[in-house]
Amino acid sequence: MVLTKEETRTVLTHLRQQEWLMASLLYGSGLRLKECLRLRVKEVDFGYKQIVVRDAKGNRDRVTMLPASVEQPLRQHLVYVRSIHKRDLGEGFGRVLLPYALAKKYPNADREWAWQFVFPSTQRSRQPGSKEIYRHHVGEWILQKAIKHAVSRSGINKRAIVTRSATALLRTCWKTVTTSAPYRSFWATKM
Repeated sequence: MVLTKEETRTVLTHLRQQEWLMASLLYGSGLRLKECLRLRVKEVDFGYKQIVVRDAKGNRDRVTMLPASVEQPLRQHLVYVRSIHKRDLGEGFGRVLLPYALAKKYPNADREWAWQFVFPSTQRSRQPGSKEIYRHHVGEWILQKAIKHAVSRSGINKRAIVTRSATALLRTCWKTVTTSAPYRSFWATKM
């Protein structure tokens, strides 16, 4: 059992700004929770209206759509995130962990705007076993808890909500919409 479009809209209206944006990306582009949290600025392509997902399930990269409904709010969010990054750089921080051996190959890339997380943590933290201080992405529990409370406030009572994780529920709704015949035929002409 999945949520209808109306039920999904109702749940989304009960979320605050950043949580709404993350949940809308889960629903509108089919991102998994960790894919959304680990999303980097350089992976959002406003020109092509797409998101590049690195190291997706099965260690494969994939491309998914950037929903039109989140394009402007995401641009505004990135302006805010960039101000956080500039402040961090001014204070001698502004680093993020890079995947694999990229930190050795590109020693200053961890301070570049393109490598910053789209949804950064509110606090900087020290990397275990190191003296370096980084800004990681927000924790999984933030969005999970927000969606759980939004579902509760919306008054929707479906068994699927109780038995599935809240974020997986939004992705399931997306998969239901995108596997319909009109959707498949539309995107088949675009690929």
